Amino acid sequence: MSYFVGEKEYFKGIGKIRFEGKSSRNPLAFKHYNADEKVGDKTMAEHLRFSTAYWHSFCANGSDPFGKPTISFPFDSSDPFAKADAAFEFFTKIGTPFYAFHDVDVFDDIEDGRAYEKRYQEVADGLLARQKASGVKLLWNTSNMFSHPRYMNGAATNPDFNVVARSAVQIKKSLEVNVQLGGLNYVFWGGREGYMSLLNTDMKREQEHLARMLIIARDYARSIGFTGKFLIEPKPMEPTKHQYDYDAATTIGFLQRFGLQDDFACNIEANHATLAGHTFAHDLLVCSDAGMLGSVDANQGDAQNGWDTDEFPTNMYDITMAMLIVLNQGGFGLGGLNFDAKIRRNSTDAEDLFLAHIGGMDAFALGLKIAHKIKEDGFFSNFIKNRYSSFDSGAGKRFAEGKMDLVELARIGLDAKTKQTSGKQELLNNMFNSYLFDY
Repeated sequence: MSYFVGEKEYFKGIGKIRFEGKSSRNPLAFKHYNADEKVGDKTMAEHLRFSTAYWHSFCANGSDPFGKPTISFPFDSSDPFAKADAAFEFFTKIGTPFYAFHDVDVFDDIEDGRAYEKRYQEVADGLLARQKASGVKLLWNTSNMFSHPRYMNGAATNPDFNVVARSAVQIKKSLEVNVQLGGLNYVFWGGREGYMSLLNTDMKREQEHLARMLIIARDYARSIGFTGKFLIEPKPMEPTKHQYDYDAATTIGFLQRFGLQDDFACNIEANHATLAGHTFAHDLLVCSDAGMLGSVDANQGDAQNGWDTDEFPTNMYDITMAMLIVLNQGGFGLGGLNFDAKIRRNSTDAEDLFLAHIGGMDAFALGLKIAHKIKEDGFFSNFIKNRYSSFDSGAGKRFAEGKMDLVELARIGLDAKTKQTSGKQELLNNMFNSYLFDY
């Protein structure tokens, strides 16, 4: 068989998901994602670097604040090795070459720090064996320092030093596991690194403590052989009122303030960007322009809901824009497209998890092909270049290169002849649609 099966096959009746082309009506087949198909000088698999999120796929049970679980897993969710067998069976059947996890996704959390380390190591050994048997690799792992009650006031930013120290237990062990499993990146998501009220918060001190934790984590990871990227995943709120990694620009400014920009980059999640009042493309481009776009959590939110709905991505406009930015920066590097998305509460069949990933993978494959054509044709890039052409020669170029002071600039302005130049937004929207819908 071409997929991984442990002692038991959990997704019976579903084989390896294969590419059948856009004329296929088989719901369990790819219509656009053909891993070996070349787009430019890379295959789709090389461009897209798909990853499955352990937490939503094998831990999320459909429960919400208003209802009990609706999803029954085909494995014993309290058995980390049964869960791992099911996960690797799924990875290899769906064809995502990478996966990502939080520490307490792969085993049930343990209060005692020493017992936690021991159990984590046992499970990590099992994950490594499954990686070797399947060929699936670790895109990144992270520590869940937001769910346990001890972290109700934050982890690295907690006002109680003992809680900060306990969070270091998780970070240290997760970094060791990352190196053992050959992780390409390590992620920090500060779910409770923020505040609810300034009346009880020393914001300056909390941010300094957060930076201190990132610094010592980086130093330890480098000392044990981690050579990848550290990633920060921005989010503006939820669960805290205001998180310190609010959006891409805030996070980059924070990293630069504390001198961390050479080792750290951003892991941008689409739904987090929209919660911050931005588009997915905006936060991607902010990072890319700064040379700090490391990886992407691929999902989408619901514009009518004010929270993180983590839906599988289907919006072709957003996906195409995202892939155009990734192509323009030369690809993901060590990062990839991790499906930080969950099936809906009323999607309760085992095949629904496959259908969701197939839809997301097909959408990004199609978005990649469209974005590649846009990039190759050069219509939009040429339009933008021409729009700013007055800065490419003469006085405009001297200004842009910092070779002009205010006195000279103002002197030129005295005789400058200004005119209205259309931004042609309607034309550009029409042209973008023509690529999307091939008309």
